[in-house]
Amino acid sequence: MPTVPLRWHWGRVGGGWAVLALGLALVLALPILTILGSFLFPAWDVWAHLLSTVMPTYLRNTLLLMLGVGLGVAVIGVGTAWLVTLCQFPGARAFEILLLLPLAFPAYVVAYAYTGLLDSAGPVQSLLRAGLGLELGSYWFPPIRSLGGAIAVMVLVLYPYVYLLARAAFLEQSVCVLEAGRSLGQTPFGCFRRLAVPLARPAIAGGVALALMETLNDFGTVQYFAVDTLTAGIYRTWLGMNEPAAATQLAGLLLLFVIGLMALERQGRSGSTRHTSLRYRHLPRFQLSPRKAALAMIACLLPCLLGFIVPLLMLLAWAFDTAPAMVNAAFWDAAEHSLLLAVIAAGVAVSLALTLAYARRLHPTWLVRGATRSASLGYAVPGLVIAVGVIIPLAAIDTAVDGASRRLFGVSTGLILSGTLIALLFAYVIRFLAIALNAVESALGKVTPQMDFAARSLGRSAGETLWSVHLPIIRPSLLAAALLVFVDVMKELPATLILRPFNFDTLAVLVFAMAGDERLADAAPASLAIMLVGLLPVLLLARALARSRPGTSSGQE
Repeated sequence: MPTVPLRWHWGRVGGGWAVLALGLALVLALPILTILGSFLFPAWDVWAHLLSTVMPTYLRNTLLLMLGVGLGVAVIGVGTAWLVTLCQFPGARAFEILLLLPLAFPAYVVAYAYTGLLDSAGPVQSLLRAGLGLELGSYWFPPIRSLGGAIAVMVLVLYPYVYLLARAAFLEQSVCVLEAGRSLGQTPFGCFRRLAVPLARPAIAGGVALALMETLNDFGTVQYFAVDTLTAGIYRTWLGMNEPAAATQLAGLLLLFVIGLMALERQGRSGSTRHTSLRYRHLPRFQLSPRKAALAMIACLLPCLLGFIVPLLMLLAWAFDTAPAMVNAAFWDAAEHSLLLAVIAAGVAVSLALTLAYARRLHPTWLVRGATRSASLGYAVPGLVIAVGVIIPLAAIDTAVDGASRRLFGVSTGLILSGTLIALLFAYVIRFLAIALNAVESALGKVTPQMDFAARSLGRSAGETLWSVHLPIIRPSLLAAALLVFVDVMKELPATLILRPFNFDTLAVLVFAMAGDERLADAAPASLAIMLVGLLPVLLLARALARSRPGTSSGQE
């Protein structure tokens, strides 16, 4: 049978799947459409109050936070990625993995650890006073609860996004480019500045954009450090001022920030294609002098030390004292709730991702591709924005159903969607669907279309082909996608705070509540539990990256 008719038939049989994908995309886009639609009904009186009081502060702090985090993660992420990939110094192999470890920590947990370490009653200032004979208040010490402290904490936690993508880009670069640079008299730093960084610019821009999106999503750190950003403003306007309309429009403003970031990242990648020779082999590592090797070790050690080891040691010290009392019924209830939500959300997200990806495979029209892409935008949207966008339409549905039930049957249905686990799981799926979708699309893309043609020629339907042919092949990728969604749900805080049912705490909410009561040591066991869950995918990611160099049998350089 000719190739063209086969492809035409393959697209036609996906019609039902295409309709399903379009419906799912519309439902998943509902919260974002709700937020953007709020601009059609501006709350002018509240906006006038916000603009005359707190809005300038929200905007200034948000922009400064983004600027500081963006610069910090770019410098640390790109620099360390270059050192461990193309420079020879003691410990370089170990740092390849160690530099990823801060990803296991949510930013708010690291913020709590450093507050306990550096605050006036913490061990650092206590030793300083004891050693120098100072009294409390008689000296200046950099305040950790400040905009600068928030920037420092987020840089330490988020630089692995840039490190990961920059290192992957460096690993994919051709040896010929580096050899040409060396033959023209370039130093290792010259090759880095003039060759490697320009070639890796799209990946670096993508990593910085991811870090900035996570910065906009952060709520626990800025709230605890009393840094007035748009994210904190949404929460206070909604719950503190009881102004849901204004909070929705603040969420829309934050969403515009995210859209701007996405546009800048896409623009940074467009027109930046650079072709290199396809000659791949072991990358040459520049042999550093003893002094430069020592500086390289320090440059790689500091992010690992400050971003992972120091917070870990602080939490372990606290947990050693408080675990006997704090690993109690409330802890196990929160852990059970976190696990339940994470398992369900991971299963639903992977199932929906599989549906969308398979529909796109069967019916790859511009409409289905656009629907699939729009369904994956939630990962770029802060959790607090998604929470606001979820609760408004679900509350409207609950009100309509309750009103109809009262009129027809004289019975109140109460809250069916909003205020229940359905709303929370809906927000989780929107937020983290992109993670699962990327993994599933990548896995399906490796399955040759000839297998679909063979199954169809044997009378299998599209669904039967998916079940009997594709699922056995892509099962490892599905499990990996579920694991990534599971871990992110365990760490998610802002959406959980707003949407969780009454008296339904997760580990993240438990940690946030204890920190808000200044019970930092009591929060350590739950914080460590969240970190340990996040550590497994980080180690798997480091292992996969180490094997990603083309042109080698083992993947090791």
